[in-house]
Amino acid sequence: MEADFWHQRWQDNEIGFHQSDINPFLLRHWPTLPLPEDAKVLVPLCGKSKDMLWLLEQGVQVTGIELSKVAVKAFAEENQLPMSCQEDNSFTRWSLPGLELLAGDFFSYQVDDEKPISVVYDRAALIALPKPMRQQYSEHIAQLLSPGGQILLLTMEYPQSAMSGPPFSVEQAEVEHLYGSSFDIELLERADVLEDNLRFKERGVNSLIEKVYRLIRR
Repeated sequence: MEADFWHQRWQDNEIGFHQSDINPFLLRHWPTLPLPEDAKVLVPLCGKSKDMLWLLEQGVQVTGIELSKVAVKAFAEENQLPMSCQEDNSFTRWSLPGLELLAGDFFSYQVDDEKPISVVYDRAALIALPKPMRQQYSEHIAQLLSPGGQILLLTMEYPQSAMSGPPFSVEQAEVEHLYGSSFDIELLERADVLEDNLRFKERGVNSLIEKVYRLIRR
């Protein structure tokens, strides 16, 4: 998808993908991840997700990356966070102790060698991208993680012919294709969530499965 598509969605407040509550899969599976002290967590295409606040409460350092400045400003204002703001060559950076939100192109983000990423929490990034972009995205994620780095990945599977997306259907075979050469992949949970997602049913989707994976960089 072109950047203008997402800018317009946020400008028009067409954000049906936003969750107002902490994601239940995050609550259930995060405690099972072995993490170093003071771990750094990357949340790509983070929007204004409250999951980042929950992660911050777990004692980790959180970096969220989001294309839209509207989303990042809304996150700070709605949660009444006194975040400072500064510009650099690639991003507009909002920050407070333990939390940094970067507004800009995710593919411009490079790892900080002094503070490597421990975990990528991907609830809505991979499934937000059309198929031609998912290969580029997975390769960039692999470059950002050192051996032992992890991804907590959430996907959706539904008949793609029923609606155009986003969010897109990403089946397990594609996850294995995208990440299998660099990661060990473990399926943690499979859940039928159609009854909890009325907007999918209204668009003619008759099957909706969410899957949770843990990936470990080799």
